[in-house]
Amino acid sequence: MDDRTRLIRAGGAPKSLVKTVGPPIQKGSTVLLPDAESLYDERNVTYGRQGLAAHQALCTALAEMEGAEGPGGVTLYPSGLAAITGALLALLKTGDEVLVTDTIYKPTRRFCDKVLARYGVATTYFDPATSPEDLVAGASDKVRLILMESPGSLTFEMQDMARVAHLARARGILTAADNTWGAGLLFKPLEHGVDVSIQALTKYVGGHSDVFMGSVAARDPKVVRALNDGILHLGWAVSPEDAYQMLRGLRTLPTRLAAHDENALRVARWLQAQPEVAQIYHPALPGCPGHELWARDFTGACGLFTFALAPPGSERAVHAFLNSLKLFGLGFSWGGFESLAISCDPQLKDRKFRKTYAGPLIRLHVGLEDPEDLIADLKRGLDAYVGILF
Repeated sequence: MDDRTRLIRAGGAPKSLVKTVGPPIQKGSTVLLPDAESLYDERNVTYGRQGLAAHQALCTALAEMEGAEGPGGVTLYPSGLAAITGALLALLKTGDEVLVTDTIYKPTRRFCDKVLARYGVATTYFDPATSPEDLVAGASDKVRLILMESPGSLTFEMQDMARVAHLARARGILTAADNTWGAGLLFKPLEHGVDVSIQALTKYVGGHSDVFMGSVAARDPKVVRALNDGILHLGWAVSPEDAYQMLRGLRTLPTRLAAHDENALRVARWLQAQPEVAQIYHPALPGCPGHELWARDFTGACGLFTFALAPPGSERAVHAFLNSLKLFGLGFSWGGFESLAISCDPQLKDRKFRKTYAGPLIRLHVGLEDPEDLIADLKRGLDAYVGILF
């Protein structure tokens, strides 16, 4: 053969691979099939976008954790928001209505209002305090899906997702949960009857704030098929390197979440005793709103919670608190090893059901630093807050 031919053909994939503790990172768009009969066999992976070794290993592990219907019961998306939008697009059609908790992740609300509406899918937001009986009984015949998030973004309201799922199933309504706070480990929606479990793997599964991905898990074969068709039709794909990193993060998820939980509760208990703090919104803390429901359904907590500063609290005073922090970074994400803080009130104006909270809200993500160092940092912030007030 000519050198041009030999160089193109040389150094292809080996016939066998040595066994390592993790899957190989296969990089390829073209997949070579063994024979002509395999070309149009839908059971085969025929294109790299469908997922190769690292993708398949990650889906298998996530399915094991979430209790999904085999590795095919988990679909991967390039971000957590893409997982939510991908699931909604796969399960909804023109003329459908979706009920969405009013405390949902803000970008989800933006997608429902600006994208789903353009395609004739109506969104109705409901108060998370609505009883499951009233919620499901009040659903119109057009409701195809109920999307929940418990605890809710920013303000941490709890919902009885198991009861909603039970009642919705009797009416033929699908249920879905954004379960990023529970990370697929602390709460398992599928085991509580919810049809679809969604999470931003970017957060706790990745764990290092350096890779984006989302996942959707399901058990019902019809739902699984719809989700997989959605991936195929819309062309979602994640890179093999990112899939490998997510699998690596998944291995240490229980250990890291336990440390986040312990640190966050230590910080929350300290804040609870400070005169500058009016209220803690952390469902795992006894006496906090939703604690009984959390204790019934969850096996642990993560590092994310909110607290209210004592009123009155001007924007200037809130900024003084945040700007005095040295260890808590100011950033919107969470789930990584690092601690973060944001003010919440500017995001609450879009909600339909406006609540009154005890004071200006601050959301913390408590990372893996020493909690005593984090407490000292928060003390500095509270001193600055009080300095502006008085």
